[in-house]
Amino acid sequence: MKDNFCKIFRDNIKRDGAENLLKWLEKSDFFTAPASTRFHGTHEGGLVEHSINVYERLKHQLEHSMLNGKYSDETIAIVGLLHDICKVNFYKKDLRNVKVDGVWIQKEIWTIDEKVPIGHSEKSIILIQKFMDLTMDEIYAIRAHMGSWDDSAHGKGNIIGGCFEKCPLAVYTHIADTEATYILEEREK
Repeated sequence: MKDNFCKIFRDNIKRDGAENLLKWLEKSDFFTAPASTRFHGTHEGGLVEHSINVYERLKHQLEHSMLNGKYSDETIAIVGLLHDICKVNFYKKDLRNVKVDGVWIQKEIWTIDEKVPIGHSEKSIILIQKFMDLTMDEIYAIRAHMGSWDDSAHGKGNIIGGCFEKCPLAVYTHIADTEATYILEEREK
């Protein structure tokens, strides 16, 4: 998965600072972290797998839509591959007691260890922009990728809907993220 991610990244993302961002990811737990603690990709390497899945679904959707050719390969790769880098150094392994066949055992699990609680999508945008500039469409797409699962969708504002109205890429990114999460990736049983 790491080699595949790095190839897609290097083949498509040429923006100033991109190589430094990739080096940062390689030094982090990005390639070994799970995508979540219980919803999808709960295994080691789940985050990189999810990122590639979202990229591939987003690319496929855009190629087969009325938006074919509207967004560059670079934008598609940035949004698809990097939308969840907020999860870098976000999880840690822990132990939990569980009953298996009537016997209590300790099971290794992933737990959340958020050190920078500034918002899911917002954190991804900030982390990316520490290394390279994003276009407004890339910002809208990353910001709204969680759709109604985003905490802000339940407040009085219309942040997610506003992103969707301004940027079709945001809608397609949310759909790609949803397909990857609920159709392509294993859920904890």
